This record gives sequence, structure tokens and C-alpha cells, in this order.
Amino acid sequence: MSAVTMINCCLILGACLLSSQAVWSQRVRVEPEVTAYPNGSVNLRCEFTDSGSTKLTQVSWMFERVEGDRHNIAVFHPQYGASFPNKDFDGRVSFTKGSLENPSIRIDKLRMADAGRYICEYATYPSGNEQGTTTLIMLAKPRNTAIAIPVRASSSEVVVASCEAAQGKPEATISWITNIAGRYNHTSVPERDGTVTVKSEYRMIPTPAENGKEITCVVNQRTQVEPRPFPLKLVVEYPPTVTIEGYDNNWYMGRTDAVLTCQADANPAPTDVSWTVASGQLPPSVQVDQNRLLVRKVDETVNTTFVCEVKNSLGSGKKELVAMVIDQPLPAQASNAGPVVGGVIAAIIILCLIGAGVAMYRKQRQSVENGEGPPKHKPPPPMKSGSSTEMDLDDDNNGPPANGGTPAVWDSSGHPPEKDDTTGETLPPYKPADQNDVEANFTNVAREESFVSKSMLV
Repeated sequence: MSAVTMINCCLILGACLLSSQAVWSQRVRVEPEVTAYPNGSVNLRCEFTDSGSTKLTQVSWMFERVEGDRHNIAVFHPQYGASFPNKDFDGRVSFTKGSLENPSIRIDKLRMADAGRYICEYATYPSGNEQGTTTLIMLAKPRNTAIAIPVRASSSEVVVASCEAAQGKPEATISWITNIAGRYNHTSVPERDGTVTVKSEYRMIPTPAENGKEITCVVNQRTQVEPRPFPLKLVVEYPPTVTIEGYDNNWYMGRTDAVLTCQADANPAPTDVSWTVASGQLPPSVQVDQNRLLVRKVDETVNTTFVCEVKNSLGSGKKELVAMVIDQPLPAQASNAGPVVGGVIAAIIILCLIGAGVAMYRKQRQSVENGEGPPKHKPPPPMKSGSSTEMDLDDDNNGPPANGGTPAVWDSSGHPPEKDDTTGETLPPYKPADQNDVEANFTNVAREESFVSKSMLV
């Protein structure tokens, strides 16, 4: 037999042994994984199924914290009963059924160090030992904290907020939500009991503008139903920044009750506000009420420089204002209401015109579509005013012509001129095609001249 044939035979035999072992191990039914919390309890289930002719002699539970390092923690024999040889589990482990067919155990007062693999192993005849393994995962809810760290405004990067998820298992993750420019870092510290403490710090350059801005720490961990947010407000401390409000450049002689207000932006809050003048003592017409300075009556004494100084625990800030007293009050500024109202009225008129134009266009278009447009025939031309052919054909006037002209001229048909039934105006005489020249000559005859026609061929 060749060496290759022997190797193939060994491989086939090994596969058969593994397959038979897999079939046997399937008869020991356990849960592949369970989870528990410190100081709690857990049930580790185990049973032997379809024993048939296999004889069960003994069952043992072994604990394997590190792979290959097994320790018996519970043994059950049908004749000798239960035994718990491991002192680490003494008083904390017990059999729930107390039988070979169902040797499940219960572990109380769990510790983080109890995490590991638990093997339920049967001693059988004639097949030998059969086992099943359950992995116990110990979970620990982290203790979450988040704080905003008070800092002084500066040009250097410092830690302004801190977030921590202490003694959690598995390890927690921390993230930050904010619109503030900065960066953060994470540190993980394993604890002796198997838990992990995660800490994250947010760093930035603190300025007074960032004081009170919102930043949120978010902790995510397996034991939590959802991520836990911790909203914070940054605390940036700085000395006062002072402004003076209320001066309108219209302090005229005799004016009463002019007021100046000293405003300060500071953190911590201001502890002291004081008013002074550059020339020395305050004028007698001035009264101070905390951050307000009231001028009872404007006179030459208030034509000076007022100084407001504000202090807090970090320092002080001041602001100066030069007041100038004038003889007469400034003219009132023209109101801006007139142009605004005029603009509104103009807009309304424009809109009305646009609306009217649209309505007329639609009406005209509708008339054209309904055949009601202007007449398509050309009306007759009007008679020329002042010509010799202009006649007074008013039937109601029986006297001589008003214009002193000749009597009414009949056309060549021998009929008198016709009148329009509607307007009463004399219609132009009938114009045959061959009399155009004659008509043209008639129009050139002046008033009071004899009316003589040219020779005509008969």
C-alpha cells in the first residue's frame, strides 16, 4: 500500500470520528449563549436527549474562564448525589432538577469574573463522554456622567466638557453633537472586574461668544435600550465688556430727564457698577441709580465725559461717553411714513390698471369670438367742409340756404339727394364710373360762381 493511500484512509477515518462525535454531541442540549448582570442570577440548562440504549452514569459542569483551563464546579451522581468542588462557586451554584436527564444548574450572586464558558459533560456507556457548551456573557450597565468644565476665555485650547461611561461591559461608545468648532478624544481603561471605563473630553479655544452654547454628549452601550444624550451648556468666564446706551446727540439746554444706561457683558455676573466724570465729581443735576445715570436738567455742567466702570471676580471693564450740550434742540427727523404710504398707493394703482387692462382684453377677445366686433365694411367719406357742393338739405328748413350757396344739386338720375334715416345727414350723390372726372371738376367750383357744366357729347 502506497503512502498516499494510507494518508487518504487516515483522513476518511478522522472525518468519520468527527462526524460521529458531532452526532453524539447533539444529544446534549444546551443554550449556546446567555447574558446576565452582576449580583443577579442565571440558569444554565442541560439535558440528554434520545439516550436509547446509552447508559448515563454521571454528569459534570466545568467552568472555563480561559481556553484550556477548566475547573469542575458541580457534579451529579445518581447514587452519591450532588457535589460542588469549586470554592469560588461555593454556596452560589445548585442543581435545579437533580437528575441525570436534566442536570440544569443555577448560579446566584453573579460576578463579572463569572463570564466564560460552561461545559455540561455526560459520562455514558458505551459511547463515552458527551458534552455541550454554553457561553455566559456578563453585562454591566455603565455609570454615565457628563459635565461642562468652567474655563476662562483665552487663546489656548482647553477641555471645556467631559463625558464618562464607567465600568460598563461591553465597552461603551461616546460621541458629541455641537456646532462649536473643536475636537475630542477617547480613552478606555479596563477595570479589574472585567468592565471598561470610557472617557471622552471636548477641547476648543474658549471665547466669550461660546459662553452658554449647547453641546451634547451621547453614550451608546448594549445594555441601554437607546443612546443616552446628556445636553450641556458651556461655561466660559471673562471680565466685563461695557457699553453705554441712551445718548442721542440731542442734549440741548434745558432738556429734562436725559438717561444713560451702563450695560455689561460678563461671566460671572457683575458685582459693582460705578459712574464718574473725567472732570472730577458728578454734576449736581445728575443722579445715579445702580447702572442708570439720570440728568434731571441739561446745563453746561453736563458738557463733560461720563465714565462707567463694571467689576466682577475676574476683573473690570470701563466705557467713556463724551456728552455735548447744544443751545437748541435738533429738528425732528422727517418721518419715513410718507414715502412708504406713497409707495403702497402707487402699487395699488398699478395693480388696478393691470386688472382693468386684463379685463378689457378678455372682454374684447370674447366679443371677437362671438362675432360682435366692429363692422367690416368701410363707411362713405364725409363731405368736404366749405366746398360749393355743400348743401343744406334739412327738410325742416324751408328758407334759403343758410350758407348763401346754390340750391341743392340733384344727381344725374333726376332724383333729389337721399338722407340717412338714422342720422338725417345727406348721403353723397350716386357716382357712376364715367363721371369721376365730372365730380372732380365740381369740387373745384368756388362759392358764388356760376355753376356751368362742360360740354358733353350726346
